[in-house]
Amino acid sequence: MELKVTRWKRYGHDRLYANLPDGTAVGWADVKTGDITVLVAEYRDDVIAVLTDHLRNNPEPVPPQKTPRTLEAPPLLPPLTAADDLSANRPGESLLDKSGPGPIKRVVSQLLRRPAEWDSWRKGLEGEQRVGAELNRLARHGWRVLHSIPLADEVDVDHLLIGPGGVFSINTKHHHKRAVWVGDDSVKVDHGKPAPYARKSRAEAKRVARVLEHYCGFPVPVEPVLVFVGVSELKVVATQLSVRVYQERQVAALAPLSGVLTADQVEQVYSVARHRLAWSKA
Repeated sequence: MELKVTRWKRYGHDRLYANLPDGTAVGWADVKTGDITVLVAEYRDDVIAVLTDHLRNNPEPVPPQKTPRTLEAPPLLPPLTAADDLSANRPGESLLDKSGPGPIKRVVSQLLRRPAEWDSWRKGLEGEQRVGAELNRLARHGWRVLHSIPLADEVDVDHLLIGPGGVFSINTKHHHKRAVWVGDDSVKVDHGKPAPYARKSRAEAKRVARVLEHYCGFPVPVEPVLVFVGVSELKVVATQLSVRVYQERQVAALAPLSGVLTADQVEQVYSVARHRLAWSKA
């Protein structure tokens, strides 16, 4: 079996991956230590041979001395059915089924100026639809987009963007004609109390990464993104913020990003991410 070797350097790691012709990773070597990890036992001999050769001919050769360890192959998801295919989800899918109050109650709430839960749903739906429309435009740049990814605890990921620049877990916040201030670890709307948007976005991205790496068998970098919709002002004063922050029209800045996932890896990540069962215990 002819395996293709690619180098992956990120987050302090330096690895050589042995991939099948379709891009599936079947093993990798740590360039610094020379350790070889076999991901698919069926290809053990081929993985060891090709990675050993590349390590020896590397500009910084490290001869492997330890016995390669064989790991279980990533678990396989069942064949995808129409019911489990999340690619059919529309932006705000989880909010579309909420019935809300009847027209009379809505009018009364408006006359009495009472805040209603339906108003929050409606604004959330509008925000996700507007951001979803912007993200869908990135398809022509090689990106895949999924909307309303359901997680195990009755919450969902608003949008997932998958492409050559990696994976982005996108959280949409609709604050119509409000001023938003973003600091290193807090967000304030109209100078109100700090909201944990950034912290929750980071936690969500970590959940997404765990699921994708579990089923893909290779590192899948996931970055958190906060997108604010309809705001009158967005001021970002953070100096160490680990979350990308945009207004809805600014998500186009993600389009030219590349160099993180190969085309084959993009397809593999997307095939996992679109499968509802992958997220059932996330």
